[in-house]
Amino acid sequence: MKYFNKLSHQLLILIIVVFLAFFLTLGIILPQVIVPSAESNIYSYLREPLEFVQSDINEDLVTTEIAYLYKIGNTVAYSDNIHDIIDFKDVNDIMDAFTDNYGKFIYKNQIYYYYTLHNDDVTKIALTNDTYIEKTKQDILDAVFPVVIVAFLVIAFILILWGSFIVRKIEKLKEKIDNIDNDQYDHSISFQIDDEMRSLELAIEDMRVSLKNQEEYRNQMYQNISHDFKTPLTVIKSYIEAYNDKIEDANTVIDVISEQTDKLELKVHSLLYLNKLDYLKDNKKVDYKLVDIKEIVNTAIKEFKFRRKDVKFEVSFDKNSKFYGTHDYFETVIDNLLANFMRYAESTIKITAKNNRLTLYNDGPNIDDTLLEGIFTPFRKGIKGEFGLGLSIVKKTLLLMNYDIKVKNEKKGVSFIIYKKTSK
Repeated sequence: MKYFNKLSHQLLILIIVVFLAFFLTLGIILPQVIVPSAESNIYSYLREPLEFVQSDINEDLVTTEIAYLYKIGNTVAYSDNIHDIIDFKDVNDIMDAFTDNYGKFIYKNQIYYYYTLHNDDVTKIALTNDTYIEKTKQDILDAVFPVVIVAFLVIAFILILWGSFIVRKIEKLKEKIDNIDNDQYDHSISFQIDDEMRSLELAIEDMRVSLKNQEEYRNQMYQNISHDFKTPLTVIKSYIEAYNDKIEDANTVIDVISEQTDKLELKVHSLLYLNKLDYLKDNKKVDYKLVDIKEIVNTAIKEFKFRRKDVKFEVSFDKNSKFYGTHDYFETVIDNLLANFMRYAESTIKITAKNNRLTLYNDGPNIDDTLLEGIFTPFRKGIKGEFGLGLSIVKKTLLLMNYDIKVKNEKKGVSFIIYKKTSK
């Protein structure tokens, strides 16, 4: 069966099977379809000479295919060729078969066709066997089969040509997939006809570019993670060395180690939480409930306002705005956004709920357009060259609750707008 694994071989076998099935069907069905028409013609063929038949049966009317009988009373005359048409010992043996004006009967396992004309006491009968029918069928089949064979061969040739063309395209696509991670391979689009194969080639190319970008992003992310985790460890190591060299006192070193350890703990916690969100996205459906967003925001403000006493919070809530999700998730979103705002706000943070949208604004510097596109990507370098997971956690947490977030640079400051995603 290994021989038939290739599509070209399968196509060839399919054409042969269809060819055989078609001709078997044609050989069985076509003759059956021909018979009614041929029988109709044979009755006309038998009737026409009867008008000229007399009791002496003119031999000029006699053909090798038709025999004639002429009956007057109980006397029956027949043409000399009748025994070539039908084999009987006594003509009366077959006279009872002529019961209608025309028809057919079986005598000694052979089919015979007849046509009769009645005029007073005279009955004229034209008789033939099924040789005419068989000859008609054979003539039609002889005329049809060559045409069908030529047509089928042309169609088969076109199908084989088309199939070979498709197979070459599939082999080309397989080659592209096999070399999807090979930068030395020519990945240019080679299919010019705008069909499904070209669409598939474009999809493969899009996938290749996407995989390449993901690989580059993954490598960059690993570098950023390493850098982000290495910084606190480097600080801790340098202070320990300073303590050993009697440059720093123990209390200062302990304070620095404690501070840097807290930073490391926060980074590890954020990374684990981000992985948890990826798991929840695929394995858990959020139980949506009405959330008191005002209470969550006010609680967060109480915690953050002591970090920077120079920042003023302004809060405005539309009573008709409703938010559905979980208390913990919205708390995570607000906490991460405010933690980000505390680093960049100059003097004001505004939080507004209106028309079922939650807008958080700070009057810090605008975000560069080159950073906006990937601002929610984990460990993407952000403002001031910092790396972080906070905004990525915000984005993924909101998506779990069927919400989304967008960033907008204002004339002065930046707004983060949380809104409900529309159902598709």
